[in-house]
Amino acid sequence: MVARDAEVSERHLAQLELGDGNVSIVLLRRIATALNVSLADLFSAEPKASDERQMLHNLLDRLPSDRLRNTFLRLTRELSSEETNRRSRIALIGLRGAGKSTLGLKLSKEMNIAFIELDREIEKDAGMDSAEIFGLYGQSGYRRIEKRTLDRVLAQHERAVLSIGGGVVSEKETYDRLLSSCFTVWVKASPGDHMSRVIAQGDLRVVADNNEAMDDLRRILEAREPLYRRADICVQTSGNSPDKSFLELRQALESNNVGGMCGQ
Repeated sequence: MVARDAEVSERHLAQLELGDGNVSIVLLRRIATALNVSLADLFSAEPKASDERQMLHNLLDRLPSDRLRNTFLRLTRELSSEETNRRSRIALIGLRGAGKSTLGLKLSKEMNIAFIELDREIEKDAGMDSAEIFGLYGQSGYRRIEKRTLDRVLAQHERAVLSIGGGVVSEKETYDRLLSSCFTVWVKASPGDHMSRVIAQGDLRVVADNNEAMDDLRRILEAREPLYRRADICVQTSGNSPDKSFLELRQALESNNVGGMCGQ
């Protein structure tokens, strides 16, 4: 209890929190000690670290030097192992028409591992196509199913190439899960290429009854670009043939110590 440890009454402490009552530098030092922070921290306007970070910081501060080194080495080994596991799965993100399926399928064949399109897995889990899911459950419902499906796929596949729908970045918890579990690649294309490729696939819904479809697409890309940039690497497919885009993807993976898995 802060009041007890600082040797001040709860009433007086409450008055201080409300900006009332008299305070001395001696009392402030006792309160800072009770809170396990520096005196300067009491006056800091900067946001505090999360409780977990603060608890970890306090714990490490109390460790003797020999135990601190051993703890550091164990954490380093564990984090290194987690990073190795993360790089055993490659996730391609970006809007439809960027070239994720083309690149992902070719990459999975070369690596001899599964290629998984998360949108198709979502439809399997829901027992209906994406349009029906959105119509019945709305976007929030779709995102809930998407998260459950991603968790299942990650649990079932230690090594895989994943193609992920472009909207996953709008759901922070799901996107953070993806970033922490896979080596992510933003497959990027121009708005015009996105549109023309989707139309070439026979899907005219992107332009049906919408004369401003291109403007809408540009706004979506602009809004999501900072989120897509959180990916580990970016591969540009506009102006490139599929073979050249794949070569650039492979080179980027190799330079990030992921390409060593290719060809296995």
